[in-house]
Amino acid sequence: MANLIPKHGGYRKLKSFQVAQLAYDVTVRFCELYIEKGSRTKDQMVQAARSGVQNIAEGSQASATSRKMELKLTQVARASLEELRLDYEDFLRQRGLVELEPGDEVLVRFKERRCRTLEEVQEWVKVEREMVRRHGRAGTNTDGQRHRDGHGRGLSSACLAANGALSLLNLACYLLDRQVQRLAKDFEEKGGFTERLYQTRTQRRRKP
Repeated sequence: MANLIPKHGGYRKLKSFQVAQLAYDVTVRFCELYIEKGSRTKDQMVQAARSGVQNIAEGSQASATSRKMELKLTQVARASLEELRLDYEDFLRQRGLVELEPGDEVLVRFKERRCRTLEEVQEWVKVEREMVRRHGRAGTNTDGQRHRDGHGRGLSSACLAANGALSLLNLACYLLDRQVQRLAKDFEEKGGFTERLYQTRTQRRRKP
């Protein structure tokens, strides 16, 4: 049976799941604070975030009997997080807020924190806001150019939270892309449950 049904699940240990789950927590709080109550956008963002997490978990469990289903659900998770990423980009663009470059010093500090909980992300926002109040906003992008947000008054909490969420989603999408590639390669090389079942039955018939 160990050969027929390999170890499966274990999704909680996947880095992609951990990052997607944090992005979900951040999104729920973000929508509570910055998206109009009762709006369709709020529901869509929360649902997209939840779909990313749930499909990673479901795909991991489905791998017991279907590598094909695991691959499909992982791709669904990736698509859901891409949809959510676009929602955050739209939020910033429509409000004239800056979308930080990956190399911006603010995002570099965020990445260095390696946040694992919503509270840790909130603490980062708090620290960055305090820096704005004390020193003003004067960050640099990857080209070394100075820039400010659309209001010229530094980064707001909403702007920071959205950029932090985008950073998490960029990482989650990258990890899921690699996960999909690995799953596709494994499926091509090892086949799935049907192949294992056939091999198991064939071996049993050959036994005296």
